Amino acid sequence: MYYLDARRDVVRIPPERLGPELAGVLTELAQQQFEGKLVDGQNLAVTIRDVRPIGEGHIIHGDGGVYQEVEYQALIFRPEIQEVVEGSVVEIRKFGAFVRFGPLDGLLHVSQIMDDRVNIDEHNQRLVGIESKKDLKVGYKVRARVVSLSLSEISPRDSRIGLTMRQPALGRLEWIQDAHRKADEKAGKKAPAAAKKAPAKPAAKEEVKGAAKPAGAGSA
Repeated sequence: MYYLDARRDVVRIPPERLGPELAGVLTELAQQQFEGKLVDGQNLAVTIRDVRPIGEGHIIHGDGGVYQEVEYQALIFRPEIQEVVEGSVVEIRKFGAFVRFGPLDGLLHVSQIMDDRVNIDEHNQRLVGIESKKDLKVGYKVRARVVSLSLSEISPRDSRIGLTMRQPALGRLEWIQDAHRKADEKAGKKAPAAAKKAPAKPAAKEEVKGAAKPAGAGSA
């Protein structure tokens, strides 16, 4: 999900920013240019640091700025298909719930939230399973799996990311903990029942008839 990547790119320095404090200016401009943007079409640059110039900058005819090649460290966020993620519910809509994980939001369609029919109360930002009575509200923590992914280079926050919780060990974190507790209780009930079985009786010793008298024993 998160990666630290060494990268190279070009930063344009406006004429008014040229001066002795070049290192600080390059860091500021690189952060403005690359942070929050997609790089290589699938990686979201979250943070830029350690910006260093490479060689001398170049001037393009008719442009007063300087184009400076730089190298830097980028903290990259890259969601992947089938990846399990944890996040918080940030919005309930009539078609499902939006979950924020890392810097992006994914959609839990109403059909992918639970194995139950769901009533959605958009006004109160809440949904409830009709039979199970399980509920989901804004702020609840969930674990989900990424099942579809289409990142937007123009606006990464508007990327289309599909999630599901209809698989084992997924769902609202309290649902998962409750399922583990019930499984432990069920296993605990079976163990004593097995222990109540009567232990097998040891095999009876056979009597030895006509055993010889010990040496030196007198007659009656």
